[in-house]
Amino acid sequence: MGNKTKLKIGEFSQMMQVTVKTLRHYEQKGLLKPNEVDEWTGYRYYTVGQMQKLQSIRELQRLGFSLDEIRDLYEDDSHTPEIQQIDEKIRETERLLRQLTTRRDRLLEWCDSRKKIKKMEKFGIQRLPEIIVASHREIIPNYAALGPLCVNKIGPEMQRLGCKCPPPGYCFTIEHNKEYKPTDVDIEYCEQVEALGTDSDIIQFKRLPAVPKALCLKHIGPYEKFYESFAEAFRYIEEHGYKVVGQPRTSYVDGAWNQDDPEKWLSVIQIPIE
Repeated sequence: MGNKTKLKIGEFSQMMQVTVKTLRHYEQKGLLKPNEVDEWTGYRYYTVGQMQKLQSIRELQRLGFSLDEIRDLYEDDSHTPEIQQIDEKIRETERLLRQLTTRRDRLLEWCDSRKKIKKMEKFGIQRLPEIIVASHREIIPNYAALGPLCVNKIGPEMQRLGCKCPPPGYCFTIEHNKEYKPTDVDIEYCEQVEALGTDSDIIQFKRLPAVPKALCLKHIGPYEKFYESFAEAFRYIEEHGYKVVGQPRTSYVDGAWNQDDPEKWLSVIQIPIE
């Protein structure tokens, strides 16, 4: 009885809830050929038995087998994977699971840190932990040159050296000018990395000691207006009886790389105090 029932590709597709495009793809892969093709009309006909085959193909796909792997199973006159193949699929799935878990944990850390920064009051006192950084110091023509320097020179060199940056990512600059200069800015760019590497002409690695106490101040807006935030920060330091005990850092959270509008750039000024 089963052999007598012939289903046109449209009917077969509708009953099995699979698009005709997918059925044609399976046919091209040599996975599920129509039982019969009418040489005059080109109509493709499927049988009831092929419904079962399609079900098992979809089940194997859900279990992570590729269409090529499934085709090989059918070529070997076997409709179910060997135990060895299932074991390998389990190992592969576990590898993927570990990768995805690591990715999820890193994303959660990143999200958490972003929320903390967004929620942070304008002022906060924080401890800055000891970190290892990849650093590059250069005299740049002006502040606008910092973005291109990071993208075109520092980034590619860090990649070449195989630097790994722990999420959520922490990069900052330290200015070495003794006085304000709108041009020829002596600036050091630092980015936190997981381990000390071998220095190159462009990048030096160093360990920065922890800062027990730093006044952290959110700055929203372009870098040319940092002076407004520094004025606020120093007023706060004076009013609360603190004293500055180290070089300020400017940490970049949102900037030209992810936000077109400079008015929305988010930086955090960190000033060591006691």
